[in-house]
Amino acid sequence: MPLPHAALAPSTNLAQRVIFITGASGRLGREIALACARSGATVILHGRVVRKLESLYDEIVAAGHAQPTILPLDLITARAEDFDRVAASVRGQLGRLDALVHTAALLGSLGPMEHQPLEAWQKVFAVNVVAAAALTRASMPLLAAAPDASIVFTLDTRGQSPRAYWGAYAASKAALAALATTLADECERRDNVRVNAVVPGPMRSPLRMQSHPGEDRATLPDPASIAPLYVQLIGTQRKAESAIAIDAQAWLRQEPAATSLLPRSDS
Repeated sequence: MPLPHAALAPSTNLAQRVIFITGASGRLGREIALACARSGATVILHGRVVRKLESLYDEIVAAGHAQPTILPLDLITARAEDFDRVAASVRGQLGRLDALVHTAALLGSLGPMEHQPLEAWQKVFAVNVVAAAALTRASMPLLAAAPDASIVFTLDTRGQSPRAYWGAYAASKAALAALATTLADECERRDNVRVNAVVPGPMRSPLRMQSHPGEDRATLPDPASIAPLYVQLIGTQRKAESAIAIDAQAWLRQEPAATSLLPRSDS
């Protein structure tokens, strides 16, 4: 397996790298931000709730890591010019961008199609698909200029295997998987840009608690155990091993976990 389990992997040095993490105020995004900061990176913390970003900022600074940057932005209402301004701000303040990690997600409401209002679908797609595409598009000049750039999408099993009542969320995650495949194919011949996706699976997160409120949390892996996988994808993966989707649960079990994102050559 190209990416060893965290217990078997060498330490990753992300010093001098700038890592942009969307949804950093969420459970998974927070753990990825902390893991990247511990590895020496300067992290850009995106989220909607400023106090949560400030709390994470303080935790990173108190631990003696590189000073992060806070970037509050509501992805539901953000427009094209907002994403362009974000990229310009990163260029102006930090001068570079080495990785973009997408973890921001909106579950929306679960239920029969006829009970899901169009507005709910629009909000879910705005966060889960449109924002990821818009931010990646705006950031591509910075990433293309980096010596070794990484883009990581966070997918979901419901996007791969849709089920009844998952409506907008399942459809949006399927669309995000298509976006990841499209970008991986476009970047196949860019030696300095790697595109990957992670499917975390069930984990101890607020989103999981929303969708499965009666589930025993103790049976689920902590997002902190999955964060090292993202760090490896950012810092140690070789270009020849990129363009993959990783099943994080299989990775935790130290089983084969990667499948190719690239379309078949005959398609």
